[in-house]
Amino acid sequence: MWNGPLIKIDEYRYKIPESYKGKGNNLKMRVPAIIYASEEMLPSIKKDDAPEQTANVATLPGIIEKSMAMPDIHWGYGFPIGGVAATDAEEGVISPGGVGFDINCGVRLVRTNLSIEDLDRKKIKELVDELFRNVPSGVGSKAKVRLNMSQLEDVLHMGAKWAIENGYGWEEDLEYLEENGCMEIADASHVSEKAKERGKSQVGSLGAGNHFLEIQKVAEVFDKDSAKVYGIKEGQIVVMIHTGSRGCGHQICTDHLRVLENAVKKYNISLPDRQLACAPVKSREGENYFKAMACAANFAWANRQMIVHWVRQSFENVLKMSAEEIGMHIVYDVCHNIAKLEEHEVNGKKMMMYVHRKGATRSFGKSRKEIPSKYRNVGQPVLIPGDMGTESYLLRGTDEAEETFGSTCHGAGRVMSRAEAKRRWRGQEIARNLERKGIYAHAASWSVMAEENPDAYKDVSQVVNSAHGAGLSLKVARMIPLGVVKG
Repeated sequence: MWNGPLIKIDEYRYKIPESYKGKGNNLKMRVPAIIYASEEMLPSIKKDDAPEQTANVATLPGIIEKSMAMPDIHWGYGFPIGGVAATDAEEGVISPGGVGFDINCGVRLVRTNLSIEDLDRKKIKELVDELFRNVPSGVGSKAKVRLNMSQLEDVLHMGAKWAIENGYGWEEDLEYLEENGCMEIADASHVSEKAKERGKSQVGSLGAGNHFLEIQKVAEVFDKDSAKVYGIKEGQIVVMIHTGSRGCGHQICTDHLRVLENAVKKYNISLPDRQLACAPVKSREGENYFKAMACAANFAWANRQMIVHWVRQSFENVLKMSAEEIGMHIVYDVCHNIAKLEEHEVNGKKMMMYVHRKGATRSFGKSRKEIPSKYRNVGQPVLIPGDMGTESYLLRGTDEAEETFGSTCHGAGRVMSRAEAKRRWRGQEIARNLERKGIYAHAASWSVMAEENPDAYKDVSQVVNSAHGAGLSLKVARMIPLGVVKG
């Protein structure tokens, strides 16, 4: 349990003052830490000591303004999950702990022109079972398409563009992906052979853990004008996809962590936690990590793109209609677990910075040129998935989110370890509970079902309401699950 100082700023903001850490030594906080949450969420936030990690992040060289934690904050490697920090593009550092191992774990939302009246429970079960057959899932799952090394390097450099060029999707899809599905700075020469080998067989696979494919119904619309722009209405069927860079991204993080642990000594950087290993952004080690991280991000965008292709095929197979007839267009694709070189305003002055978002999502307002032109009157779509069996949310980014360098929360946030969840519950029991709620779940293993029990997570509505209340992202629609594929 964390018992450090937490000063209430307003209903959704709490501050850890700079005075908390390292007064008078070289491990002092350079900036304050801000936690965005409602008062009712504070006990669970303090429980796993994650605020301490938020304070530790505030000691990083070159950090700008503040270390931040979103409402879904919980303990992570180095940074808390839900942590956000921006560092100066000239004099700051870059830290893999601020990105995480599942680089560009992200969420994609596909809309349809189907309504709930078009799908009975039998049809939903058919669709979920077809999705399970079409999209490889589970621990160590292998994709249907095995690439050679040259093709894998093309994926690392091109991202979703590679998938589109090879027939996995529609040209228009790219417009609705963050970064248009490719970070162009990617350089596969900084990706190890081991990472490439792990990636060759996994492009187009869901993986395990909290990753999922979900058929959802739009249950409630809060902002009809924004929803109309996004092509969303009440009663509509949508599909949400949540997965990342699989073993390739994990290996890239592992490889570069070793390098950056040595860089800390080389550049005489003092840290309160060795898991915050970092390097100056202008150093060879820092630049190489960023280029490799971009490769993993591109892998993830290609991965989700190929899954979208097979989702469309699955609907075609079951409903005997083309994906075009069903209207299966992408609403948006957002990533979390990533560092981005972005321009933001600080004290009235624009400056370049590396924004680390670990378990946090971009939330750009309508003033930003990076979002699709179609959305510039309302802001970027923000996707906040719930845990298995609970609602998910579509929100919109705000200009007010400049306060967090255009960032918001990314999900519910765990309150219990996977090991503890498996000790407490049986997967078969969870599946039966979901069935009683009218949700059909098809999982690769009962173990994962137990790990992902909704009771192992925070209440996603509390998380979303805190982000909404703080103005970091505003609610547009609430979706509830009808059928889910779990790895």
